[in-house]
Amino acid sequence: MNLFIKLKQKFQKEEHKRLLSNFISLSILQGANYLLPLLTFPYLVRVLGVEKFGLLAFASATIAYFNILTDYGFNLTATREVSIHRNDKKKLNEIFSSVMIIKFMLLIISFLLLMTLVLSFEKFKNEHLIYFLTFGSVIGQVLFPQWFFQGMERMKYITFLNILAKSVFTIAIFIFIHQQSDYWKVPLINSLGFIVAGIVALYIIFKDFKIRFSWQQPLLIKHYITDGWHVFISNIAISMYTVSTTFILGLFTNNTIVGYFSIADKIKGAVQGLLTPISQTIYPYISKKVKENKQEGLQFIRKTTMYIGLFSLFLSFLLYFFAPEVIHLVAGEKYERSISVLKIIAFLPFIIALSNVFGIQTMLTFDRKKAFSKILIAGSALNIILSVILVPLLQEIGSAISVLMVELFVTLSMFIYLQRTGINILKGKLYV
Repeated sequence: MNLFIKLKQKFQKEEHKRLLSNFISLSILQGANYLLPLLTFPYLVRVLGVEKFGLLAFASATIAYFNILTDYGFNLTATREVSIHRNDKKKLNEIFSSVMIIKFMLLIISFLLLMTLVLSFEKFKNEHLIYFLTFGSVIGQVLFPQWFFQGMERMKYITFLNILAKSVFTIAIFIFIHQQSDYWKVPLINSLGFIVAGIVALYIIFKDFKIRFSWQQPLLIKHYITDGWHVFISNIAISMYTVSTTFILGLFTNNTIVGYFSIADKIKGAVQGLLTPISQTIYPYISKKVKENKQEGLQFIRKTTMYIGLFSLFLSFLLYFFAPEVIHLVAGEKYERSISVLKIIAFLPFIIALSNVFGIQTMLTFDRKKAFSKILIAGSALNIILSVILVPLLQEIGSAISVLMVELFVTLSMFIYLQRTGINILKGKLYV
């Protein structure tokens, strides 16, 4: 009873109510992200086969680079700016307009780069339609200003639009995908869902938040480009040991091997996704908290580390011990090779959860952007070296070992850096 009273008192404050509301909204969203793919993923693996499934995974890994380019770190920097200036309408108009201008410029550059890639290399030219259809997700991501909703701490909009888009995608998969030759329809359906959700999101921002788009001065545009630079470099570095793992595997092997790895990787991603609502909810809250009082912000981070650490460790143990059953349930008996991959990467949800707290929630909010970037760049270099050595020898197992070792390196490096610079997360004390 005392615990219930304490919790009730805790969430009577407006900021805590909003935090709880955002967490519930994102939990519902992540629940949909988790459940809906459980319907389509096993179906697609069985209908398309491992080779075509691997092709789609390789195409997604390739196009993911353009998503990183067009995002340009605004998922963090713009979210922070919107959170800080949420009550200043003029400033919000400036932030929104500047970010969207930069994103559309990067979208044009991305499309030109994709055309060059597809026209220059036979591996991409043979399936050029798949790559262009998959690129539609980049257009949708540019249109969908998730960073704005997160900064305003209005996650219900993200939840509604994403669930709507994914529900339509799920239904469309069962209606239009019936045989292996239908594989090209998967990226088409996915891209259309992203684009429609993006258009509706912009309508909500203009109508409900009264935001107005206007052209911004070049110096202001340059300011936002500069502000996002370190996070952008960090995102590129992250991609070098996440997205690039699948991409390098595809370059050295074939779509079938990529398929075996991707099946395990997607299952790991689904489990890891259960932690996403927490990190997305607390980032704008911590940003604001640290700006007001660094010590209180660090105390909140300390509590977050304990809860997230225990929960993610529990999930990783489940994934490791039930890897064979999960693979058989999701993909079928033909994909025994994916079991070993899943066992190797089973503890990534735990490791990545800690690196998220150490890196994004702490290093970025305490303005340690340069150190954050350097650690991730070092991690990406390590991944390329390990992948080039291990993939030709061990194929999908080599990719799994590589990404595990790199994530361990990144997480430990961030923890050691914070300790050495006077930010003690375990004790929640600041010595600088």
